[in-house]
Amino acid sequence: MQRLPNQRGLVLARLLKGKVTMAEAQLLLALSARSIRRLRAQLVDAGPDALVHRNTGRRPAHALDPALAARIVAFAKDGYAGLNDTHLGELLAEREGILVSRASVQRILRAAGIASPRRRRAPRFRSRRERRAAEGMLVQLDGSRHQWLGTSAPQLTLLGAIDDATGTVLAAVFRPEEDAAGYLIVLRELLARYGAPIAAYSDRHSVFWIKPREAETLEDEQGRRRQPTQLGRAFAELGTEMIFASSPQAKGRIERLWGTLQDRLLGEMRLAKVHTIEEANGFLPRYLERHNARFAIRPADQTPAWRARPADIDAVCCLKYARHVRADNTVVHDGTVVQLPPRIRGSYAHLRVEVRHHLDGAIGVHLPGGAQLARTAPGASLRFRPQHYRRAPVGGVEPNPRNVDRSHPWRQWRPGALRTKLHVPRSELA
Repeated sequence: MQRLPNQRGLVLARLLKGKVTMAEAQLLLALSARSIRRLRAQLVDAGPDALVHRNTGRRPAHALDPALAARIVAFAKDGYAGLNDTHLGELLAEREGILVSRASVQRILRAAGIASPRRRRAPRFRSRRERRAAEGMLVQLDGSRHQWLGTSAPQLTLLGAIDDATGTVLAAVFRPEEDAAGYLIVLRELLARYGAPIAAYSDRHSVFWIKPREAETLEDEQGRRRQPTQLGRAFAELGTEMIFASSPQAKGRIERLWGTLQDRLLGEMRLAKVHTIEEANGFLPRYLERHNARFAIRPADQTPAWRARPADIDAVCCLKYARHVRADNTVVHDGTVVQLPPRIRGSYAHLRVEVRHHLDGAIGVHLPGGAQLARTAPGASLRFRPQHYRRAPVGGVEPNPRNVDRSHPWRQWRPGALRTKLHVPRSELA
């Protein structure tokens, strides 16, 4: 006895025996009466085999060649290991000439037992903020601390700026730490290529934000007002409004950018054999050009909103400090002594001047009006210290730990404990 292939044959057989009416068969099979009469006639004439589709058992005409699928698996295991399905499909089309859809790449890799490198999580419900209308209205700034050069290399920080309206990565640079000098490098490149933005969006990192409870510096007390950070001062000179986010989700556009770069940029730098921070900064512009072509979108308003760039970009993108001239007409900054030229009349001694530490390492001394008195040559040996740094270790002296364990004696102190430990009976003193 032959078995009927599926539910369709079972319903038609019951229809032939009179156990199911035509209306019930239409409801069960979701077919019209004409289609059911046609299938019933085929079942009577040729038996159950007539209900089997003619393409059953045949290889689809658009199916991938097994040899091509084996090549894709070999690429995913060897040179392109660790890339996600979409990125792998793009690089195969760009470098190997293999045009395969993302769904096909995913199906081939899963069948070969190769899992996706990124774990997908169900997104939490959040109300998304609308993009700004025009390019240049809002720029988001942030840094990502990651092992960009591989697991065996030390961590680096990628500092970047992204336009809120288009999602274009405007500028980026690799730095050993997240510091003000790195953001000034990003700002200088942004100003040179586009102009000044109307507003800048950042987190409350100490390079942007001064905590209200933070102790005032000597400059704050002398000036009778809180002095801004170096980035705050630079944006104030540009007339750019600073907006501070209260959570990482508030600046989700640049946070999602870090997830994309940690997936794509990391793999491409490994393929390009990038091993140092200098090579990474040289590779970054070429990658960002392709990244923006792939992910940037058109703004709602095609008229850019960038403000005019300043006449002297280096005068804005530098570190500025207030100093007093010594009695010998010299200014000392970061261990460098700058000799001021002779004055036509009188001396510069005890005069309050502005010291500008430029990004190329040069140090300039300026009068309060802006006139330059002296400037050193670019210093290759000079480096900018990060905002948070530890003092160099001294031989034989253990540095103070940042996080003290609860069992440490410092944590065991209670009111009166010191007097109890130091109390000595008079009888023992005698």
